Amino acid sequence: MRLAFSDISAQSIGIGILTAVVGYTSSIAVVINGMHAVGATPGQITSGITILCLTLGICGAGLSLATRMPISGAWSTPGMALLSTLASPPGGYPAAVGAFILTGVLIMIVGLWAPLGKLITRIPRPIAAAMLAGILFKLCLAPVQALGEVPRFAVPVILTWLLVGRFARLWAAPAALAVALTAMAFDGQGSGQALALPTLEFVRPSFDWPTLISIALPLFIVTMASQNIPGLTVLSTFNYHPSTRPIFLVTGGLSAVSALLGAPTLNLAAITAALCAGPDAHADPDRRYVAAVAAGLVYIMIFSLLAAVATSLVTNSSPILIEAAAGLALVGAFGTSMLGAMQGERDRLPALATFLITASGFSLYGIGAAFWGLCAGLAVHVLYTFGAANIGATKAKKSAT
Repeated sequence: MRLAFSDISAQSIGIGILTAVVGYTSSIAVVINGMHAVGATPGQITSGITILCLTLGICGAGLSLATRMPISGAWSTPGMALLSTLASPPGGYPAAVGAFILTGVLIMIVGLWAPLGKLITRIPRPIAAAMLAGILFKLCLAPVQALGEVPRFAVPVILTWLLVGRFARLWAAPAALAVALTAMAFDGQGSGQALALPTLEFVRPSFDWPTLISIALPLFIVTMASQNIPGLTVLSTFNYHPSTRPIFLVTGGLSAVSALLGAPTLNLAAITAALCAGPDAHADPDRRYVAAVAAGLVYIMIFSLLAAVATSLVTNSSPILIEAAAGLALVGAFGTSMLGAMQGERDRLPALATFLITASGFSLYGIGAAFWGLCAGLAVHVLYTFGAANIGATKAKKSAT
């Protein structure tokens, strides 16, 4: 477990710092917005972000040291976008925490029981992509809505995102968020930020079936389909093949325990994983794990201490403009999801059913739209697959006779 000093390089440490800064600043607004939507108080948000930064830093640094592979931890940005589309559950944030605990337990079960992981991977990719696109759709509309409500703020934010993205795509979302917060600070909307160390708050979880089905099941599927599986794919692209059992046990276990202090789900990094695993981290693949260790230490030593400041900045700022900054950060993910959902003609109708119901905000029996969208997509998929199989069998019999 000891970091080999001979493996340390300025290049790896620099990339690790970059990975942490980009990962944090590009989506912290999404996390805070999602927690607030399901009933978290500012104190609970601060506590949740603090422990989330600590655990994902420990997870990334610890797994990287243990495996000598660049394994990065992250929060589930699509999962937090899912929370942003939901109303506060009847049981308040404790009910959401109960759902976070169940999500962590399900991830642990994937590590212990391979068939569950295989079941998730058997969900047709277009349907999983369509569910994610439906979750992200509402947030991605926020920049357009902000243009109508607060154009003097929205225009510079969107222009910053476009111009910075033209030359440095990774920095587009952090730059847009910085411009949004700066503009509101000068206008007085973002005043009153607390420059204080964070404190941890215990949240006693509650469990009710509608909330568990509305949050835990979609969050689990989104986390696996859009974070953990892509994260493993990125690692395999650079010829890293870690055992999945310890990864899922660690991330799921930490998620379940840290939820008691308000933290949402922890998982593998997907987008920023390529920074630590790629040649920019080091020419020698055996030394790139140092970058992931450095990223984890930045989360532990710096970002965990900034939770109170980040929470105060976002919660005291214009809601529509923060949603706009968060939406801009998710535009790329939305486009990728829509492409994956609609690319194949055979699964296009099931994917459309999933997308439309998920994006509609439809709710039945207290259960949210993401669950019903997934059910509808799978039902249409089975109907058309079963029908196509029967028609094919009939044609084969007629040809034989």
